[in-house]
Amino acid sequence: MNEPQKVFRLGRRRPPRRPRLSGQSFNKMLPNLMTLVGLCVGLSSIRLAMDGRFGSAVIAVAVSAVIDGLDGRLARLLKATSRFGAEFDSLADFLCFGIAPALIIYMWSMQNWGAIGFLPPLMFASAMALRLARFNAQLDTAPPAAFAYNFFTGVPAPAGALLALFPLFLGLEADKTQLIWLRMAVGYPLFSGAVLVAVALLCVSTLPVWNFKNFKVPSANVLPLLLGVVIFAAVLLADPFAAGAGIGVVYVAMLPFSRRSFRRLAAEAEARRQAEADI
Repeated sequence: MNEPQKVFRLGRRRPPRRPRLSGQSFNKMLPNLMTLVGLCVGLSSIRLAMDGRFGSAVIAVAVSAVIDGLDGRLARLLKATSRFGAEFDSLADFLCFGIAPALIIYMWSMQNWGAIGFLPPLMFASAMALRLARFNAQLDTAPPAAFAYNFFTGVPAPAGALLALFPLFLGLEADKTQLIWLRMAVGYPLFSGAVLVAVALLCVSTLPVWNFKNFKVPSANVLPLLLGVVIFAAVLLADPFAAGAGIGVVYVAMLPFSRRSFRRLAAEAEARRQAEADI
């Protein structure tokens, strides 16, 4: 009796399935990687100041501020927010915007005053640490009123760092334009120390400051705003130190209007609450 013939199917052999790797995706890690880059740039600004390259040090701090503004928005966009990211961001902010500006101003203007000259940088760094600690503590508290989401409590760390470097912006511009009297005025340790102390008080204050997160531009103002951004970008590229000083002046001038806006919104919210209670 003939044995049944075996039928062999010819076909492509399926490769073995690769095991899935556990861990975070690169998209989830990207915001923290950006924070790490900003940390390295901020640390490099201190080295640049130690080498006497104060212009490059200021630019490095400004780059760190830009990165700090992007990593949080990127985390929210990629839905990669975490408590680790918030804590890591605060530690990086303390180095880039608390330690670095204080040491840069000290080495540029106040080093000859010794221990007395080190007091304003010490106050600034301490105030920045307190401001960031308060910010982290507020993460565990009840959410504020709806209108309060548009405001910071006190001047934020990146803005505080750039304001602290205001004397250096003016000094570098004076060196560029050979204005000896301006260089002597802003480079005087008393002026630099007063600016550091004033900015430190603004950072730890309870002053409401616009954060521009939900800032809406009317349709009629979009084109003028775009043209203004183009003009500012041209000035920034042509003369970055004058542009940096101008930003500081505009930002300080904006603070009273921010406070008035907060009070108006708070009064409107209280009026609505009273009207609902009377119904």
